[in-house]
Amino acid sequence: MNPELWAWGGFLAFVLLVLAIDLGVLNRKAHVVGIREALRFTVVLAFLAVCFNGVIYALYENHWLGLGMHVDRLDGMVNDGRLAAVKFFTGYVIELSLSADNVFVIAMIFQYMRVPPQYQHRVLFWGILGALLMRGAMILLGASLISRYHWILYVFGLFLVYTAIKMLMAREDHEGEAPGEGFALRQLRRAFPITPTYHEEHFAIKQDGKWILTPLAVALVLVETTDLIFAVDSIPAIFAITTDPFLVFTSNVFAILGLRSLYFALAGAIDKFRYLKVSLAAILGLVGVKMLVADLLKEYLGPSFNFWLLGMVAMILAAGIVASWLRARDGEAREEMPSD
Repeated sequence: MNPELWAWGGFLAFVLLVLAIDLGVLNRKAHVVGIREALRFTVVLAFLAVCFNGVIYALYENHWLGLGMHVDRLDGMVNDGRLAAVKFFTGYVIELSLSADNVFVIAMIFQYMRVPPQYQHRVLFWGILGALLMRGAMILLGASLISRYHWILYVFGLFLVYTAIKMLMAREDHEGEAPGEGFALRQLRRAFPITPTYHEEHFAIKQDGKWILTPLAVALVLVETTDLIFAVDSIPAIFAITTDPFLVFTSNVFAILGLRSLYFALAGAIDKFRYLKVSLAAILGLVGVKMLVADLLKEYLGPSFNFWLLGMVAMILAAGIVASWLRARDGEAREEMPSD
């Protein structure tokens, strides 16, 4: 039996435990998740990610469970403990940062579908569970393709640079097709009967001997579709850091788990982060270029560039947040100024 399977099995068991505690203990009864509760859970998940980074270091440094034994096809290096920990944390920060746009779209979906606040957590819980399965399949597929065709890394790099440019050129008003007019919802309405009213926290009800979907199920499908669309950007971004499937998957999972609590913490204030999208575009462009010139970086800088990359990502993200905060503060100050 491949010893790496024990690492995968142990991590999946840990994730299921976190989800079971979340749904079965902390959120057994439907309730409105407040900002303080969301921030507490966000801090707990971030702390768990940092602790797991220590586990990553130990596993790869000592080659336990067969980890750290293979060459990373991106930089041609074997991941020791320190390098694996840096790659995991860089991937985690990038994936969590890219979740900001996802938060905005989820907020639009909940507003359009008029999802009662006390049931939003239930939609996000099952939506994120589905996202774990979808992203896991996409990561395994991507890792398999990269192991066979090295040139796919360059395709990913070009795609990330293109996405960064497109993000910078996109209008800020988020105009376009409303969530209710999307392809996924049209197909869902054709395939299943949908009741116009909510029935507490149920996704489906039995009426006249037939199962009928509720609007809560529609919101769930839209959230799943949204995550699938965003995964097309985020999965290549993490492969720009490492091609190690275990590092890619674990960093992605921690970011997805944090997305739910991030939504409740940031949904009401996401419009105040005016320059965050610029930061995200810069990060995507940076990792895309890094993927395109990985061979040169490997030759001239070696593994040290991975440490520089983590620092640059943190600085770009911090710059966007600080600039947004300063802009919002100036706007509030102008509103408070008395008019002549």
